[in-house]
Amino acid sequence: MLARSRYLLYKSEHKWTVEQKERASLLFERYTEIQKAYKLCQELSWIYNTTVDKIYAFTRLAKWAEKVEQAGFKSFNTVSRTINTHHKKILNYFDNRSTNASAESFNAKIKAFRSQFRGVRDINFFLFRLTKLFA
Repeated sequence: MLARSRYLLYKSEHKWTVEQKERASLLFERYTEIQKAYKLCQELSWIYNTTVDKIYAFTRLAKWAEKVEQAGFKSFNTVSRTINTHHKKILNYFDNRSTNASAESFNAKIKAFRSQFRGVRDINFFLFRLTKLFA
């Protein structure tokens, strides 16, 4: 049952099919901890998808952190601590809803390119090849 239910846990509830709704009700009936964890995940996702203002985001994230603390999941506590530690940077997302995903993707491409050739000896030539491939 858990193996067949894993894909529905990745989706939001309104995107479930009829079969997935039935499976979710059976799953949540037997495993209430999974339901709590699913609800916490969906609530965090809802905060990022619907909140427009930084102030509201800050209060909603604080309330979410309280719920996480009450739930007692160690993995969620780690996420909550990370949000509390880096809340100023995280709240910048709500200014214009942009992330540094493109920069992280480009860094990953550079690392993969570098590892493909097992290091770099001539830095100038390496930079030349990077500009030709990715510019």
